Amino acid sequence: MTETTRQGTEPTGAGTGEFHTRVALHTPVAGQLASEIERRLLFVSSQITGYELETADGEVRGVTLRSATPLPADELTEKVNRVVDGDVRKQRTTPPKSVWTSSHDRAVEEGTFELLAQAGAVTEAGEGQVAVGEPLLSLLAYFDRAVKRILGEDFNPTEYRYPTLISTEALATAGYFASFPQHLMFVTRLHNDIDVYQGFQRSYGETGIDSTVLDACHNVDYCLPPTMCYHTFHQYRGRTLDAEGVHVVTAKGKSFRFEAAYATTMERLWDFTIREIVFMGPREDVLASRELFMRKIFAFVDELGLSGFCEVGNDPFFGGEDTSARIWSQRLMELKYELRLTVAPGRTIAVGSFNFHDDLFGRGFGIDYGTEGTARSACVGFGLERLVYAFLCQYGLDSAGWPATVREGTRAVGGAV
Repeated sequence: MTETTRQGTEPTGAGTGEFHTRVALHTPVAGQLASEIERRLLFVSSQITGYELETADGEVRGVTLRSATPLPADELTEKVNRVVDGDVRKQRTTPPKSVWTSSHDRAVEEGTFELLAQAGAVTEAGEGQVAVGEPLLSLLAYFDRAVKRILGEDFNPTEYRYPTLISTEALATAGYFASFPQHLMFVTRLHNDIDVYQGFQRSYGETGIDSTVLDACHNVDYCLPPTMCYHTFHQYRGRTLDAEGVHVVTAKGKSFRFEAAYATTMERLWDFTIREIVFMGPREDVLASRELFMRKIFAFVDELGLSGFCEVGNDPFFGGEDTSARIWSQRLMELKYELRLTVAPGRTIAVGSFNFHDDLFGRGFGIDYGTEGTARSACVGFGLERLVYAFLCQYGLDSAGWPATVREGTRAVGGAV
C-alpha cells in the first residue's frame, strides 16, 4: 500500500513543497534491524531526501519517504521491499555486544561544528567536503603520530604512501564491486582521440558541462580508493611473505566513499583521511596482533579521558544475493569491531575499526606466508577527521581545557596552542 501526499508546509521560496510517500513493508521486520534499513534507504533512489520508519510493537512495518517531487509510489514500493527483503529481512538479530567501554562519561553538547565554522577552523567546500585549518591541522597530525607511536611499541611497521588513484582491477580483486557498489567512485577522462577533444571543445562552448560529457569518456581503469588496505594487498599480490612473524604495513591517505546524504558536520565525509594498518601472517598471530593493538588504542583513548565504547560491527554490504548471510557471519564471528566516540548527547560516531579478513584477501591477491599457504590478514583503520572532530566535541575549541599530552603533542607538530 502506498500513498503520496503533499506536506502542508512548503519550503520558503522553493516554489514546490515536500512530498511524502508511504511504503508498507510486505511483512514487518524486527525492530532490532531498524538501523540496517535506515542505512540503505537513501540508496534506493536519488529522489529520496529523507525518511521516517513506521514502527509498532517492536517491529518496523513501513517507511515514509520524503522527496522534492512526487515519487512513483508503486516503483518505490517494489524497490524498498526488494532492498529490505534482500539485505535486511534475512539477517538474524543479535544484541549489541560491547568489548570495551571508556571509564569516562563526558558531558557533550551540540553545536561543535558551528563553533568551528564561526572560528574559521572549518569551511564547507562542497557535498561531504570540508576544508580545515587550525587547530584541526595540528590535531590531525597529533592523532596520526600517536597512532603510529602506539603501533611502534609492539611492531616494526613498514610505511608507504600510495597514489590517490587505485586500479579498478585491484578493487575488483578485493570483491569491492559485489559488496559495496553504493560507495564506488570511478575516475574517468576524455577518450584520447582528436575528434573527441575537438567535439568536447565545441559542445563546451555551446552548452557548458553536463552529464553528456560522459559519452566521450570510455575509460574506467581507475577509481578513488575507499580505504588504504586495498592498496597494500594489491602491492603484495602474488608474493610469498617470509615466515618471520607478522608483517605490518601502514599508510595514510585520502579515501572516498559516496554517501547518499551528508550531514553538514565532519561526522560523514565524502573525502576523508585514513591511517590504516595491515597485519599479514599466520591466522592466530594476526588475530593476536589485532587484539594487542586494539587494547593499546583503548588505553590511549581512556588516558585522554574520552567517552566512548567499542562494539561488534558489520560492513554496509549492499544489494548482493548473500548480503544478509555475510552480515550475520561477520557479526557472529566478530570479524569487525568499531570504536565509537561521543559527539553529542546520545550520539556516537565510529572513529576506527578493527577488522579480521581471515584468508579472504590472501586468496584473492595470491599472498602466501612461507610454506604455510595463504596468508591471513587484518586491518585497523582510523578516520582521522572523525577522531579529531570527536575530540573537539568532547573538549571544545579552547586548548587550555585539553589534556596536557594533547597540548604538548600538538605543539610538537607545530601547532600554536
